[in-house]
Amino acid sequence: MPEQLGKIERLEAERFKQGKKLYLVPLMYSGEDTPDEYRERCNRYWHQVAEHLANLTAKIGKVIRVYHESIFQSGEDGMKAVERLNPSSYHIARTQCDNGAVLEAIEERELLEEVTDWQRCLMLGFMSDKVASRVSELYVEAARRRNESMAKRIGETLKNDEAGLLFIREEHSVQFPSDVEVFSIFPPALDEIHRWLRDQARIGADKAREESEDKTEGEAEGVEKEPRRRMEREPEG
Repeated sequence: MPEQLGKIERLEAERFKQGKKLYLVPLMYSGEDTPDEYRERCNRYWHQVAEHLANLTAKIGKVIRVYHESIFQSGEDGMKAVERLNPSSYHIARTQCDNGAVLEAIEERELLEEVTDWQRCLMLGFMSDKVASRVSELYVEAARRRNESMAKRIGETLKNDEAGLLFIREEHSVQFPSDVEVFSIFPPALDEIHRWLRDQARIGADKAREESEDKTEGEAEGVEKEPRRRMEREPEG
């Protein structure tokens, strides 16, 4: 069970200095086309992540190994890939590596590409339920093998009494090795992002419902007015 960052204040940090430790950071993305409100929340989120990580490493242990989802290269090649993928997580990873950490490849390229391709297929949609079911099965199987591969990679590279830093999507389903103590970094800005996304989804749903109701009313009025126009054109008997 991952340890929440807040709970570490009530625990003796000394006992966590031994054994394998993994600081887990949920990945958040923002680009040039994202709304300013969302980008501001993401910037605040990454700033808080950096602060919480500094507090955690000071109490439990400095980061020795850095892992980043979707990265199958290690060292500087991997860092360049991280920078292209997510500049925000890159800055934190770069800081840790400048302080002595090493970026480790967590992905197997072939598995990553297989999962990505099946995801793309699922997004396209299918006419055949049989094909859709089969592609879904292939995706689930590939995702399972990918998760197992990432967990194995962490278990093999993270040595005893070392601390690792993992950037991974929040909805991941990786089962970490039993000898690794996981500390999830969930700063307050993460809740702000969740609330903003929920609000936007609700606004979008309300707008779609209003447009649907307006369209339905317009069609109903058109049907009602047409007979009246025909009656007006008919001569009196």
